[in-house]
Amino acid sequence: MLKNVKSFIKSNTVMVVALCAAVLTSFIVPPDREYLGYFDFKTLTCLFCVLAVVCALKNVNFFYVLAEKIVERFKTARMSILALVYITFIGSMLIANDMALLTFLPLGYFVLSASRKRKYMALTFILQNIAANLGGMLTPFGNPQNLYLYTKFSIPTDEFMLIMAPPFLVSVAMITFCCFVFVKNEPLKFEEESLSLEPKRTGIYLALFALAIAIVFRGIPYWISLIVIPAVLFFMDRKALKMVDYPLLLTFVFFFVFAGNMARIEAVREFFSTLLEKSTLLFSVISCQFISNVPSAILLSQFTDNYPDLLVGVNIGGIGTLIASLASLITFREYTKHHPHHAMYYVETFSAFNFSFLGVLLAFMFVMKAVTG
Repeated sequence: MLKNVKSFIKSNTVMVVALCAAVLTSFIVPPDREYLGYFDFKTLTCLFCVLAVVCALKNVNFFYVLAEKIVERFKTARMSILALVYITFIGSMLIANDMALLTFLPLGYFVLSASRKRKYMALTFILQNIAANLGGMLTPFGNPQNLYLYTKFSIPTDEFMLIMAPPFLVSVAMITFCCFVFVKNEPLKFEEESLSLEPKRTGIYLALFALAIAIVFRGIPYWISLIVIPAVLFFMDRKALKMVDYPLLLTFVFFFVFAGNMARIEAVREFFSTLLEKSTLLFSVISCQFISNVPSAILLSQFTDNYPDLLVGVNIGGIGTLIASLASLITFREYTKHHPHHAMYYVETFSAFNFSFLGVLLAFMFVMKAVTG
């Protein structure tokens, strides 16, 4: 029994930490009706639905076949990984960072595992994670905090994109540079026999995936997807429903409680109010490292009207620590699911790349502010 508990904690470390943080802050802010406002039910619904559909697509070998096509097209490790990172980067602009990771991390896993290049797994996942967080900064719906600030301050779309264009372009250059420097231009080939898809089942699952993504664009109410997708999978692939990463969903739930409680602690609010007067950009980045970018955007927007700096800060601040962006938890969970004994190596490599990117982007923004006045 004790052995099973230890194994569960080791496999779900982030969830356990989030639970402890939620419980501890609940002693400071006792549970009340406002707790219901902590939860982003749309995000939780999107996560569940996309996770379920991705599991169903895995079960019909969709990602394996798609990975095989990528290797056949790009032929080398460097170009294949660059393609994976770019796909994630572009995807985050269209379907949000967390959805892009849920969609394309499995693809990265299949490309590298099927071509016997697992040595690049941690690097690829980390670069995909950075690409998702930084790629989503360009559009109002690319990151959750963008949509919030875009709405709260009524930012014109052209102004929004103009504010985010400089760090976005620097991010593209840095990600491309890393792919060329850290990945060898060695050939890739599948060492397993090719598999075929079941057209009917694959078509239905892709339609369900499109339904889940439609939530992100507010094309349909999120509760419709929550009814339709589980119902279809219940009859077509119950195994997919069992395969859903429920600890990841609980991690988000616990983190919502922790972030919501932190935002209601008066001392925390006063502390951030004082810091923002000195540098909205710098301290919004620092805030993200401790309470994540979405809670930081919500909290700090109460104390400043300097939305350009706040917008940039909570976007580039999404890289750095593992909790700087909730999307990073998705990547960590996906990696440790396949490599449970390499968690520390992943965290060390993740930190090295993320803080390097953060340092360069922050320095660039300060130089640009100094030049433009």
